[in-house]
Amino acid sequence: MCFRGGGRGLQLPACSAAAPAHCAAAERARRAGREAPPPLPGMSGGTGAEERPEERHRFPPPGKSLPISALSQNGLLQALVREVGQPAGAEISEDLCRAQEEWEAVEEIQSGLGGTSASAAPPISFNEALQYFQTADLSECRKKVRATARRQGLAALVRFLFGPPQLQPQLQGERELALAIAQCGLDDNERVHMRILQTIYKKLTRSRLGCPRYGAHWEELGFQGADPGTDLRGTGMLGLMQMLYFVMDSQTLPLAQEIFKLSQHETQNFPFCIMSVNITRIVIQALREERLSRECNRRQQVIAVLNDLYAAAFLQLYRVWKWQHKTIVDSSFLLKELELSTKKKPKQLLKSLEAYVNRSPTADSLQQPFFSSASGGSGSQPNEEIHFTGVCDLQVELEGEARLI
Repeated sequence: MCFRGGGRGLQLPACSAAAPAHCAAAERARRAGREAPPPLPGMSGGTGAEERPEERHRFPPPGKSLPISALSQNGLLQALVREVGQPAGAEISEDLCRAQEEWEAVEEIQSGLGGTSASAAPPISFNEALQYFQTADLSECRKKVRATARRQGLAALVRFLFGPPQLQPQLQGERELALAIAQCGLDDNERVHMRILQTIYKKLTRSRLGCPRYGAHWEELGFQGADPGTDLRGTGMLGLMQMLYFVMDSQTLPLAQEIFKLSQHETQNFPFCIMSVNITRIVIQALREERLSRECNRRQQVIAVLNDLYAAAFLQLYRVWKWQHKTIVDSSFLLKELELSTKKKPKQLLKSLEAYVNRSPTADSLQQPFFSSASGGSGSQPNEEIHFTGVCDLQVELEGEARLI
């Protein structure tokens, strides 16, 4: 044994001459420990060691990339957000928690969505949405539906002799369902409501991505503001349901996209969704006034007749708007004319839609709008105010003693 140091200091044992190589190796190991950090998770542990099979797919070969979701689970990235010297299972700081949350949100940001969005929801068909409303609790909405006032005396006799027929009893339940849906507001907490909204957006824009619940993109579709729900007063979810039918039916989707394209025209532009809501309002009023009872009784359907009449009315408006080069200043007058045609000539409108869908030889003769004679070339009066359903109440006074709300 040999000793180093002297004086009053503590004397430590020195390395023996027999083990110089051992001391030198230990010194080199200590230096290597300070200079080279331990291998990170997901990396090979030593030189020349073979890579374990489970590690092979954590990192792509050169020239390839991994999706964000795969990278976020990689051991290397997990190690980068872990505090230095902290064990894998220990708590991490608040800043690092926030950084990790931001990283996990990269995939959503990359898709161009961001914000409050129902984009992950799959598209919904009209039948699926209708089944939801058939089973949903609409008791509060049904309370808001008021029946048509009963006529008595001479008014009842005149209506019986000359008025439209009454809806058959077996169809009353479907009629009440349609009017209850029209009283149902858009609810952010109802997944089906959000799926309807997202499906309409994707179909009209032909986008594979969804969109945030609120934002200026709804104005581009033709709503009045960042929240479509504010424009559904008077039509409720039935306004969205009819839009959904329009874009999800393979026969009417091309028409819907053509109308939407026209709504983006440089000079003939109009708010597509607001116009759609107004047409739904017209159809609802025709149903309430029993103007559609004959057709409903014939087909033994109510909601299907409403949808077809909605599409037929939109087709008629589209033809007048496009061929007569109408602009937004003509909208109020045209909607009034369309309401008269929908109530007085629903059968003719439906035949026009049928000819358009079937592309029959008689389609050309039915294409000329039949309520355009009174509109002239100048459109509405310059000082006439334009009213849309979103900014006015749905209250119409009927003939005689009946009044609907």
